[in-house]
Amino acid sequence: MRVSVIGGSSVSPETAAVAEELGERLANRGHTVVCGGLGGVMEAVCRGARDAGGETIGILPTDRRADANPHVTVPIATGMGHARNALVALNGDAAIGINGAHGTLSEIGMALAHGRPVAGLDTHDVAGVEAVATPKAAVEYVEEAVAGER
Repeated sequence: MRVSVIGGSSVSPETAAVAEELGERLANRGHTVVCGGLGGVMEAVCRGARDAGGETIGILPTDRRADANPHVTVPIATGMGHARNALVALNGDAAIGINGAHGTLSEIGMALAHGRPVAGLDTHDVAGVEAVATPKAAVEYVEEAVAGER
């Protein structure tokens, strides 16, 4: 399945390590990472997924595919700025939020509005977001939710 991973564009090394582990776990389970394609959580999750041999899709706010971080395998230029957040949320079967600010909150809201299950790792406390403590728990939650087990 495709999993949208959303989070801050500027993060601490600890948050980046969590995102990288998440990307690795998603790739090892055969999932494709969808993200905003730039830095911070987006780059770290893509790095983890690519290091594990996974596919990553970056839906960019700019009109240049070259703006994608080096770990994006499929860059999609939109020229839409923050409006591209809707595309990030809609192109995953589920979403996992890590940290983040307003952009992350908008993607969480869009994912929930369209019925996507959302797991949250140290992110916004919003009704409908399943707070989890680890990347492993996040992957397990979205897999079970998409399979209809939750």
